[in-house]
Amino acid sequence: MVENFIEMVAKNAPPSLEARPSTGLTARVLGPVGAPELPAIARGMVLPGGAAGADSTGVALEPLARPTFLLDAFSDAPELASLGCGSVAFFSRRSPDREGANEDALAILPVGADSAILVVADGLGGQSAGEVASRTALESLAESVAGVGPEGSLRTAILDGLEMANQRILAFGTGAGTTISLVEVSNDGARPYHVGDSMILLTGNRGLIKLQTIAHSPVGYGVEAGLIDEEESLSHEDRHLVSNIVGSPEMRIEIGPPIKLSPLDTLVVASDGLADNLQPAEIVDLVRKGPLARAASGLAAEVLRRMVSPTEGLHSKPDDLSFILFRPKRPI
Repeated sequence: MVENFIEMVAKNAPPSLEARPSTGLTARVLGPVGAPELPAIARGMVLPGGAAGADSTGVALEPLARPTFLLDAFSDAPELASLGCGSVAFFSRRSPDREGANEDALAILPVGADSAILVVADGLGGQSAGEVASRTALESLAESVAGVGPEGSLRTAILDGLEMANQRILAFGTGAGTTISLVEVSNDGARPYHVGDSMILLTGNRGLIKLQTIAHSPVGYGVEAGLIDEEESLSHEDRHLVSNIVGSPEMRIEIGPPIKLSPLDTLVVASDGLADNLQPAEIVDLVRKGPLARAASGLAAEVLRRMVSPTEGLHSKPDDLSFILFRPKRPI
């Protein structure tokens, strides 16, 4: 696919910025930077396999010990880092067909030495309203999780953070909202939570889908009921409708059961910019094996190519794109 073009680490990756979000939490925040119309990654440049760290290369990744956010980002390549319980690759980029804010946001929130929360939010409401809603959701979660003590319940903190985000967004009075998908990961496994149609997917290295959340939307429910097939759903006229958001008096949080992770599993948390351009089987084929760096770069490249260079027979829907890939730590 893109292997013949491996030449360099993308030179236009956004610089890090030490900052304090409005919650007062010390965090690493990555913001918007300029980039060409067609990013280097979509022209076939990917991170070399040696950057994969825990993915059998032996190269150390930067450890994340504090909250890390991508807000209104224009990434040109995935960021890579290690957690106490595994490795992550994360990417966020504004839709290629418009100017203005990236309404997606993502966060990686370490909790103690061997746990973390992986979060992707997709703001709704248009331009700055959506961007503010997704940012507010992440900041509310980070604020709530930061208060968890050694004996505290992370599940309770997550639910409290989502309720706090819902009340804060409603208080804006702008009609804005956001979807949100997050996974609590640790050495013991994972647990998913979601509101809306952002995706959580877990696959084994042989391609078995172990978890896929149901989108809170008319089309998502139609697919789950067997009334609409996956391929048809990508071009369905109601694909844009979402029936559950953070920022609604009727917000509903769906909590999945705890899941045991295998060493070769790959977890995907993503905005609908991914699911609106690739079917689940295509996503699995791109991420299930190989170094994490290569999987993340290949995924971003394929989605961006679909968005900017439509091909007959393949669905193309330009949109903001954000995702986090996670692989658990392998036993020594």
